[in-house]
Amino acid sequence: MRAHRQMRWAAAGAALGMGLAVSMLGAPVAAAEEVPDLPGVSSVWQVPDRAGPAQITHHDAARYARQHPGSVPPGVNEFTCTPTGEHPRPVVLVHGTDSNAYSDWASLGPRLAAAGYCVFALNYGGEPGGDNYGTEDMTVSAGQLAQFVAEVRDATAAPKVDLVGYSQGATVARYYVNRLGGAVAVDQWVGLASPTYGGTLFGLVPVLKQTPGGMQWARQAIPPDLVLPALEQQAHGSSFLKGLNGGADTVPGTRYTTIGSRLDEVIQPATNIALRDGSATNLMIGDLCPSNQSGHFRMPCDEYTVELVMGVLDPAQAVAPPCTVVPAGTGVLEMILTEKF
Repeated sequence: MRAHRQMRWAAAGAALGMGLAVSMLGAPVAAAEEVPDLPGVSSVWQVPDRAGPAQITHHDAARYARQHPGSVPPGVNEFTCTPTGEHPRPVVLVHGTDSNAYSDWASLGPRLAAAGYCVFALNYGGEPGGDNYGTEDMTVSAGQLAQFVAEVRDATAAPKVDLVGYSQGATVARYYVNRLGGAVAVDQWVGLASPTYGGTLFGLVPVLKQTPGGMQWARQAIPPDLVLPALEQQAHGSSFLKGLNGGADTVPGTRYTTIGSRLDEVIQPATNIALRDGSATNLMIGDLCPSNQSGHFRMPCDEYTVELVMGVLDPAQAVAPPCTVVPAGTGVLEMILTEKF
């Protein structure tokens, strides 16, 4: 049975050097398609079309996704949608690691659709023959996103889109914008819990790197099914992130906003979430609402964060998000139990 490998990394200490445990969700999926123009690439992607209900918690979305493969939130991937003057740019949602379009976007997706946006989401980076997405080489995943954005623009006749990426999805989306020419097609990039400069997992990665044989020991100790290409690429100091952030971490033509938490369970130090280009906007939910201590796994369905994303996409219609008490660690146990039951 498929396991949520990111949570097992955190829970079992597999964070000891192989990479960043980003989004922890996923589900079996329906038939996928091979990338047509990347010979030799072993990665598949999918446009899910099995409508499911909206959800208000991440763990409920994860459970439903596992029970209903190939699902998509209501109002998402309606290719007959016509952008309006109020919302002329379609919003493309990009899920996290070992996850899918439903499990990460069953809260935000329907809210955007109800607000009048044309909303789309793909399942990218799947292992051929596997039952999960967001696990394979992120350069390939960015190419899959590029193809999907082209399909969205063609269907909606929209010159540009806005991208909202969660966790790995934020980095995949930024690679598309920064390295694959996506800036000409993307007005706004919004990174939610973005591993912009990777994770050290509370200092364990640098300790292992400085310990003779530490990284080799970690690779031998970690079960092979936890060693995902996308996780290694998201570790602080990886060649992938060095290439993406080298010179500048943004490019002209696209507006960039990160939304993060100083209590992120897997991206530490939390300063690695922020973009360093002075033109970018970096927001921390705990700075804006100190009583909200949501972390990485809760953020896609956290009401404050959802409203914050909507305000970034459309400042003219922004409303003050509800600043309520959310204790640190909220939702993590539920996610663990979702994996077990």
